[in-house]
This record gives sequence, C-alpha cells and structure tokens, in this order.
Amino acid sequence: MRMSKLYMPTLREVPSEAELPSHQLLLRAGMIRKLVSGVYSFLPLGNRVLRKVENIVREEMDAIGSQEVLMSAIQPAELWKESGRWNDFGPEMFRLYDRNQREFCLGPTHEEIFTDIIRHEIKSYKQLPLNLYQIQTKYRDEKRPRFGLMRAREFIMKDAYTFDIDEEGMRKSYKEMWKAYEKIFTRCGLKFKVVEGDSGAMGGSDSHEFMAMSEFGESVVAYCDSCDYAATDEKAACLYEVEQNSQDELNIEKVHTPNAKTIEEVARFFNAPSENFVKTLLFTAKDEVVAVLIPGNRELNVIKLVKVLGIPEHELVMADEETVKAITGAEVGFAGPINLKKNIRVIVDSRVTKMKNFIVGANETDYHFKNVNYGRDFEGEVVEDLLLVQKGDRCPKCGALLEIDRGIEVGNIFQLGLKYSKSLNATFLDENGKERYIYMGSHGVGVSRTIAAVIEQYHDENGIIWPLSVAPYHVIITIVNVKSEEQVVLGEKLYDELTKSGLEVLLDDRNERAGVKFKDADLIGIPIRITVGKRANEEMVEFSLRRGGEKTEISINEIIDRIKAEFAYQGLKF
Repeated sequence: MRMSKLYMPTLREVPSEAELPSHQLLLRAGMIRKLVSGVYSFLPLGNRVLRKVENIVREEMDAIGSQEVLMSAIQPAELWKESGRWNDFGPEMFRLYDRNQREFCLGPTHEEIFTDIIRHEIKSYKQLPLNLYQIQTKYRDEKRPRFGLMRAREFIMKDAYTFDIDEEGMRKSYKEMWKAYEKIFTRCGLKFKVVEGDSGAMGGSDSHEFMAMSEFGESVVAYCDSCDYAATDEKAACLYEVEQNSQDELNIEKVHTPNAKTIEEVARFFNAPSENFVKTLLFTAKDEVVAVLIPGNRELNVIKLVKVLGIPEHELVMADEETVKAITGAEVGFAGPINLKKNIRVIVDSRVTKMKNFIVGANETDYHFKNVNYGRDFEGEVVEDLLLVQKGDRCPKCGALLEIDRGIEVGNIFQLGLKYSKSLNATFLDENGKERYIYMGSHGVGVSRTIAAVIEQYHDENGIIWPLSVAPYHVIITIVNVKSEEQVVLGEKLYDELTKSGLEVLLDDRNERAGVKFKDADLIGIPIRITVGKRANEEMVEFSLRRGGEKTEISINEIIDRIKAEFAYQGLKF
C-alpha cells in the first residue's frame, strides 16, 4: 500500500478523552475513530489489525474442529425469558421493539440462540460432540464506557459453544478450548495468565479467564508464586486470619464521636488501628434492605455478597440517605448492628465473629459503641467469606502469601453444564433411546479488546510497537526524498520485490519532510523498517526494527535474510 493513497488521519496531540496508552495511540495512529461514547469505527490500519487477530482466532478454532457460523445480533426476548436471563442480565442489555411491538435485544452474548438452534436439530448422541463458533459484534450498554476498545458498548467477540453427551465430554471440550486459547494469545504476542474466574451472569460451574498482564488492566489478579494458583479478585478465596485476642470481653460503652463518619476519621478519634473496627454497610438488595458487617480494615467483595443473596449484581445498590436514616435513625456514617430501627437481614463475615471488643456505629448521629462482641451484643447470618482478597493473604491452595497484579481480560471459558439445556429443553436420545440433556460450554475471546491489550504491552513514548503477527503491515519502506529519482526508483523496486515475496508492505512515498515520515512510522508501529536515502545510488539502505536495536546500513541483497531472521525471532514462518 502506498501511503500517498492511504487513509491514515494521524493526530499529533493526545486526545483529551483518552486515558490509557492503547486508547491514545489507536486514535493518534488513525486506526479508530469515536462515533459516540463506547462505539468506534475501525479505519484502514485498525481494520487490518482486527482482521489479523480474527484470522489467528479462526485458525486455532478450526484446528480443534470448531465450525464457524454467523448468528443474528438481534435476538427475540422470548428466548431470554425462557432461559430466565431477561431480567437477570440487567441494564447492560440493549432492548428494543419492532413495529409490531415484539420485544428484542441486541445480543450481549449468544448462549440462548445457539441452544435454540441445537435443540431443534440435534436428536441423537451420534450427532455429538459438536463445537460451533462465530466472530461477531456484541452490544452491552456499559454504565461507564471508557478506555477505548477496553470497555466499549459495541465490540467484536469470538464466542464458541460446545455440546457434549456428558460431563466428561464437556470437560474435555473445555481443555481443548483452553489449549487453543493459549495458542491464540501466544501468537498475538501477549504475556498472559490463566486465572480462576467468576461465572457471573453466564452461570455454570468452573470458569477461567485469560488475563493479559498490564498495569492499566481493569481486572485484579491474585496469584501465588509458590504454586500455580491464580484467580480474579472477584473469585479468589480470602484466607485472612484475625489476630487472636486473649483479652476478656469488656463492657460495652457508647462514645460521643462528633463528625467522625469514615473508618479513617473514627480511627483517628479513638487513636486505634482500623482492624479494631467493624464496618456496617447498608444495601438495597432487590426488595429488601440488608446490613453487611466486615472488618474495618478490609473491603467487601460484592460478587461474593450477591451470590449469598442469590440476586444479579445490578439489583444490589448502596442504600440511599433516606433509607439509611429510616433503618438506623442516624445520618450516614453511624450505622451499626445494635438497635437497628427496623428488623432487617444482617449478614456477617466470619472474621467478625472472631474479633473482640471492637468499635461499631451506634445508629445515632455522632455516636459509636466500643467494646462490642459478636454473640453477646448482636447476632447475624454468618458467611464464611465476604472479603476482597489483597496482597499478603494466604494462598488457598498452598498457604503461601499471595501477590496482586492487574490484567486485561481477553478471553474466558465456562463450563455451563445443564443450565441452558434444561431451561430451553435441549435434549438428545442416548444409545439406549433415553432422553438426556446436552452438556454445554461457552467460550469467548475479546477480539477488539485483544488489540488494546497488545498495545498496552507493546508501546513506547513514540507510538505502537506491533508484533509481526498482528501488525497492519510487516514492512514500511520510507523514501526520504521523493524528489530524488534514485531514491524513488529503488524504493519502488523494493516495494515490488518484497510484495511479490508475500510480505505486506507499506511504501511511504508522500511528499513530506523526513521527520514527519519517521514520526508516523514510529506512531503506527510497523515492525520492520527500511529507509531509502542518500546511498540509493549504491543500492544501500538503512534497516531497523521498531522494537529496538541498531540502525544498520545494508545492501538490498541482504534485506530478505534480515527479514527472515526477524520472522524467526518472533516465532513466525516467512
């Protein structure tokens, strides 16, 4: 492709709305443009990267016998109501009506649609196992779309669905998908971890997430260096022990604590560490108000709480000021488990029951109780673990100390079991003629999100550094001075020869200053760079790599060998 013809509207300034490097560079490199918040158009260079990632995904899916299909993005509400997810999925679902007032949604995922197809076509065990996938646009009305392709309302995803006769078959399909995903993300050049995940609205039993490690990742990963344990903070068990306190239970006292509402303020007032306090968090959970008690130095894991409550996450919200006053009789900041004004459900993290003589809100403005003890002063519904994991907690697998890192979720795999086949009545006849439910799995790759993850791991202050496998072009040839006939002739010659050899080549033949060309080459990140300059008459060029290393002057006869070496270095065939 000749850059004189290429639509590549680069930007010199960092767009004000772009926070992450990937978002900034995709916009600056002219690869995407925002239509509205969370919705982006892919321009020529960005679209080429998108197709590269899609093709890697497609090749690895095909290699394990998965068959590509394409389903509609418009889905009828009745299928979601039949599965029970129409209300559970919550406000992230785009909902609409046709002219006949029939209700639809724009597909956020496709479990129901694939199950519906299968239940009408699969009759016998002889037709199973089956593995189908698609690469398609998904829609989720994110509350806060941000970070460009990382958290968008419209995104491209590969979703695959496996259908097996029994649990053993489902687990085998799960492992096959796991291995395929490792190949996909390795080929994309990503450094990643496979971690235990929460099934969330997808349901089912086991699930794992593929995390591209990045300091800018939205997901928090807890992992152990002493064994292979790794899990998202939503899923990770919190093995945090309260220090044993041998002191006797002291008499409870009410203390005047003016203007001390937060844990930090109350801790300063009492001149005591936050682990001596218990937080009382009030929530509206669907149709009821609940009080949740956790140690004052820890954070609540909302996902664990909604599982206890048996509700979808969107139905849990912090109680508003009016509700807090009605329940406690006090201003916000003084809630506690003693003398609540209304009989509400009190849920207690197990660690609270092991604490002694702690401090809680007194349900009276500007007052707290000290020397409070569980069992003597209040009781509740004790739950083993409601806490968010943090660095230094114990590994649930080997007991060593956990580390915390951040990552970008680029893929996930779920063992759905019978969740959808039962609700949608997807059955088959076994070898004995007995009707049985199909075991299912659901497996996704964030195709557009993977692009952002690659950039987060491969960039510098000058721009993107694409791995060869997903780069929009393999080679960029820069003609320093297009008014020099010798440079133009040599540049054109190399362009033709490298293109004929099967390489994807970008020829910068623009009538621009050399500095502009070099800055654009850095920004768009083409991996292999050939500069045709003053020594064109000797058929000598400058050869360099975007990922770093020396710029060397070589004869054009050496170029192919240098390119082959770089392909080999990145584990690719030329």
